[in-house]
Amino acid sequence: MWHLLLFLVLGATPGLGATPAPGALHERVKYLEVSENVRPGTRVGFIDIDSPPYLIAPVPGSPVETDLIIESATGEIRTRVPLDRETRPSYSLVALPRVRVVITVLDENDNAPTFAVDHVYIEFPENSPRDVKRPLPPAYDPDLGQYTTQRYEIVSGNHGDAFRLSQQRGRDGVLYLDLQIAGSLDREMRSRYHLVIEALDGGTPPLRSHLNVNVTVQDVNDNPPVFNQTRYDASVPENATVGTPVLAVNATDADAGDNGRIEYSINRRQSDREEMFRIDPETGMVYVNKALDFESKERHELVIVARDRGAQPLEASTFFSIHVTDVNDNQPDITVIFLSDDATPKISESAQLGEFVARISVSDPDSRTEYSNATVTLTGGEGHFGLTTRDNIIYLVVVERPLDREEQSVYELSVEATDAGTPPLCAERTFRLLVTDVNDNAPKFEHERYEAHLLEASEPGTSVIQVFATDLDEGVNSAVRYSLANATWFAIDETTGIITTVTHVDCEANPAPILVVYATDSGRPPLSSSATVRVTVHDLNDNEPIFEKPLYNATVPENMPVGRCFLKVGLRKSLFSPAARHENVKLRRSHTVTRFKNEYQK
Repeated sequence: MWHLLLFLVLGATPGLGATPAPGALHERVKYLEVSENVRPGTRVGFIDIDSPPYLIAPVPGSPVETDLIIESATGEIRTRVPLDRETRPSYSLVALPRVRVVITVLDENDNAPTFAVDHVYIEFPENSPRDVKRPLPPAYDPDLGQYTTQRYEIVSGNHGDAFRLSQQRGRDGVLYLDLQIAGSLDREMRSRYHLVIEALDGGTPPLRSHLNVNVTVQDVNDNPPVFNQTRYDASVPENATVGTPVLAVNATDADAGDNGRIEYSINRRQSDREEMFRIDPETGMVYVNKALDFESKERHELVIVARDRGAQPLEASTFFSIHVTDVNDNQPDITVIFLSDDATPKISESAQLGEFVARISVSDPDSRTEYSNATVTLTGGEGHFGLTTRDNIIYLVVVERPLDREEQSVYELSVEATDAGTPPLCAERTFRLLVTDVNDNAPKFEHERYEAHLLEASEPGTSVIQVFATDLDEGVNSAVRYSLANATWFAIDETTGIITTVTHVDCEANPAPILVVYATDSGRPPLSSSATVRVTVHDLNDNEPIFEKPLYNATVPENMPVGRCFLKVGLRKSLFSPAARHENVKLRRSHTVTRFKNEYQK
């Protein structure tokens, strides 16, 4: 709040700008008061009744001139218009000779307290303790003193006196306001409050204004779910299929939002560990989850849990008893025990006729005895197997025809049991019977005779040929190893069957050696077979011609005709190898021919 000092100077006199006489600058101050809102023309007072008239020179735009009337002859001051203290709390003017007048506008209660807004929305959690507060906007009153805002009151909507007001004057003179919890809140009883708060000043009568406060009570998860029944009972036939509905349980929760949303479950720790039933978490409908069996269990006791979805969920439990009703729906139960050494479905191909393969027993849950009176048949096996029994209780699968794994290694057999019910029910058990191997097949070469070719000059380690044999058996019985009989120049890899040279071969010594190769399996006892390999060694011209004799003597008559043979020489057999037949043989040998008495060298 500020004071504006405005001066209205009396009309100027001659010599006004000259130096005033001593004491002329000392002015007197006159204080006047007037109430705001008085009628125009109301007397405020006089400037100075002892010294009229006054020289008054108006100042353009001065509020004194617009709001007040000043009589220069008498010095009387009156109101020209209704005054407003909140707009201008005082006036000040100067009249000559040097009288300063200060007019104070007195306050009246002409303004009601005013809230900045009409409506306010606030929230309280329902578990809020007493005296928890929320600030509210204060009411402002431009009046002074007791005419400003003095108090607040809740005039309506405070059901059960749930709230009270807390007020405190600030340093700025404003009366501030808080809404406090006076009791306890319960959203389930009342979730909303519409409070009307009144602000009053100190006038007589007081002026007032209103603030609408909408209070929302926020939900807290303070209510557990509640089932509509303490126990549920239902029946279901034992042949009910998976997914069959049984009964829906129902629970409610007084809370709101997720705190009131319920999720159903079955307590597996306390019940139904086999998960024979399941429950829809949203609807509470219980369904059959697995095939039921009256003969195994007639009654199932479930513990159903309803849990809300609050941050700290609350839950409740109830019991659900389900009775399984009997239905003639049990077929015979077939048990097969295989009589092999490791109890697996297998039989040796060397099994004798009548040898046992498997033991079969049949039971029926509908029967009161351990074994059922059922008809048992065997199919499959292509006549190699049959079924025998002595008491129609225990059945034996036996070998009826010789087996050969190499012809068929697996048989599929089916055992069917039909009870005597009406209508009859049957069961079938199918199994694959493996025929195990015995070493009854010797290895067999691809060829009985092999042909190979080799250069005489081949280095040791040269590959000659690869032989290959197969064995119809399996496992170690079909693992073939190769060997050579009495081979000097050759060796064979016992795994791959590759024949290689181990030394230089000599065509002149043996131009076509014949090898005997054996293939032996790893069975017990091992079986073997053989094949021959003929190796043709191709000669190279690696030997000089050699005469059969180092010296020949001949006598030639002097009259022997030209062209007559008088001497025949021969070469050793090694010269007549295939390689030597295609080469020219040059003979260089010295010999003496005697003719008459003359000698010459050729």
